[in-house]
Amino acid sequence: MSKRLDTCYSQVNQNVALDRFAKPAGGVLETSVVIIGAGIGGLSAAARLAARGMSVTLVEKSDEVGGKARRVEVDDKLIDGGPTVFTMRDVFDEIFDECGSRLEDFVTVKQAEVLARHAWDDTETLDLFADPERSDEAIGDFAGVEAARGYRRFCHETRRMYDVLNKPMMRGDNVSSPLPLLWRIGPTRFGDFAAMRPHKSMWKALRDFFPDPRLQQLFGRYSTYCGSSPFKAPATLMLIAHVEAMGVWQIEGGINALAKALQQLAESKGARFRMGENVAEILTDGSGRARGVRLASGEEILASAVICNGDPNAIATGHFSGRVSQAVKPLASHKRSLSALVWYAHSETSGFDLTHHNVFFSCDYKREFDEIASGRSPSDPTAYICALDRSANASGRAELKGRERLQIIVNASANGDTHSYDPEETRQCTSEMRATLQRCGLMLEEDMPHHVATPAEWERLFPATGGALYGRASHGSAASFLRQGPRTRIRRLYCAGGATHPSAGVPMAALSGLLAAKKVEQDLASTKTFHRAATHGGTSMPSAKMGATPSR
Repeated sequence: MSKRLDTCYSQVNQNVALDRFAKPAGGVLETSVVIIGAGIGGLSAAARLAARGMSVTLVEKSDEVGGKARRVEVDDKLIDGGPTVFTMRDVFDEIFDECGSRLEDFVTVKQAEVLARHAWDDTETLDLFADPERSDEAIGDFAGVEAARGYRRFCHETRRMYDVLNKPMMRGDNVSSPLPLLWRIGPTRFGDFAAMRPHKSMWKALRDFFPDPRLQQLFGRYSTYCGSSPFKAPATLMLIAHVEAMGVWQIEGGINALAKALQQLAESKGARFRMGENVAEILTDGSGRARGVRLASGEEILASAVICNGDPNAIATGHFSGRVSQAVKPLASHKRSLSALVWYAHSETSGFDLTHHNVFFSCDYKREFDEIASGRSPSDPTAYICALDRSANASGRAELKGRERLQIIVNASANGDTHSYDPEETRQCTSEMRATLQRCGLMLEEDMPHHVATPAEWERLFPATGGALYGRASHGSAASFLRQGPRTRIRRLYCAGGATHPSAGVPMAALSGLLAAKKVEQDLASTKTFHRAATHGGTSMPSAKMGATPSR
């Protein structure tokens, strides 16, 4: 935090600060900040703001925190319902450290040895490893010496991309055009920025490194991490491969356990959670400034600032009343990111040797994305499987008996607000997904207990998205500059979450929450509406299930 902002804090009159969660006569709750939604972005903002001395109330319509990082019960088993890949651990280490705690005091975390296992049929498989030398060797064995040489060049270029964009773009404020970004990067690095091929598609750029189409497919898949097609996304998104190469971690209990840890952390600093309550309206005062929320029950929570941890399009389309719809620009349906068909299954498996993260590729990647763009489900889909009961070590075949928990993802069109998946279509999609797995040697139970989440279900859970899971698609060189930033057109109303700047994904959502919290701090400090509280080491609240980290 800047010295200037610290000076602002020191000048704030502590007597004007709102009493934490004071509830005056009339049944109206007053708080410094109200946060809508307990996704990763909202939870991160709550922890930071509470640690900085603000009174924070977070309202969540579900009975459980996590947002997309939810859990689904199938066959009496809880299965991760959202993101499963945990990268950029340092983002969360910083959040917990700022609150005087450590991430490992709340969850058990272990670094993965195998980043992912990839298959094209029952004879062609390739593992990528946390150890880059092992990945280099594996690629050489799989596709030859030239492919390994191309991989080394690719690693060098993606590392450079990450180094250039990490602080000024990924962890910095959003910008509306390349010029402010170039200014942040600095004139000495203009050449590095140009080398990122911002006007070249990811797919075309990958050909410069990998003549083998299988490797183009493997590294092109990283564009789907932010819901985009490798044929339309800029080459800059190749840096996602470097983010994963820096480390993938397994959290015992999945990303939902991380969300619960953030809740505990925020509560330990005084944040209050209102679970199972729906926000019906974002309130404004006579000057048009956000002043709190009204719940579906009619109760009002007045606040000096409001953070909406949801898709900005929900604001734009009037889900929080028409009075605030002008706060953000609406997103046209053709600019949406990918959605997904997700199977939550409990099944015996045979044939293919699963690790924790697995990818089974289609025979024709271009046709797959063309079908999705036309609004159809892919006839020969690429399928990702998170085998939740498997570790990501490289010690060999896991010895599992009976059924195991699986999350299976196939990319789909974000048309959940206009297209309903009837039982016959869902059965057809299941059959096509199974065909991909069987071609690669993996067999599932024919009548496995499972639930399928379609784009229509995602739209129901996250309104105004059409089922898009990542906000705006990162298509074209300007897409990254068009994402909604933390500030909106309405004063004291802020946005956070995976559909906002900097991008989609667990660490990016957390960064969005931190950026929103930073803007709240700056704006409220300048008007002296809260006092800063010193953080003296915080309160550690380990889970009852914690203990020594088990070997897995």
